[in-house]
Amino acid sequence: MGDFGSCDSRRRDLPATRDMDRESALAYWFSPGHEVFVAEDNGEIAGTYFLQANQRGGGAHVANCGYMTAPRARGRGVARAMCAHSLEHARQRGFRAMQFNFVVSSNEHAVRLWQKFGFEIVGRLPKAFEQPTAGFVDAYVMYRQL
Repeated sequence: MGDFGSCDSRRRDLPATRDMDRESALAYWFSPGHEVFVAEDNGEIAGTYFLQANQRGGGAHVANCGYMTAPRARGRGVARAMCAHSLEHARQRGFRAMQFNFVVSSNEHAVRLWQKFGFEIVGRLPKAFEQPTAGFVDAYVMYRQL
C-alpha cells in the first residue's frame, strides 16, 4: 500500500456528498481517527479505504471502514483485496467485529462482496438513500464478527 491518489467520488451509489470539492473530500478521508490505506496497481492508485472504530466507549471494539475504488480499476479484485486487508488489519488492531453503517442497496456489487466475506445484513433503512437514477432506495447495516 502506498500514497493516496484521487478516486471517483461521483459514484451514484456512494453515500458521500456528490458535490464535495477535492479539499473537503481529502479532509474527510484523512480526518482524525481514520487510518488510511491505498491499493496500488503498477504504481497507480487503484483504491483506498479507511479504518476506524465504529463508536467510542463501549462500542469501540467494533471497526468501521469506508472504501473507494478508482473507476479504471473496477472489476479487477481491488475491493476484494482491500476488504481482506481491512479485516486482517482490524483483527491485528484488536477489533472484535466490523460494521458497515450505510451500504446502499443498489450497490449490488458491494453488497454481494461484503456477503462473500461473511457480512450479514442486520438492518434495513427503508428509502434512506436518494439514488440519482433509481430514486429512493434502501440502505443496509452490515455486520460480522472477526
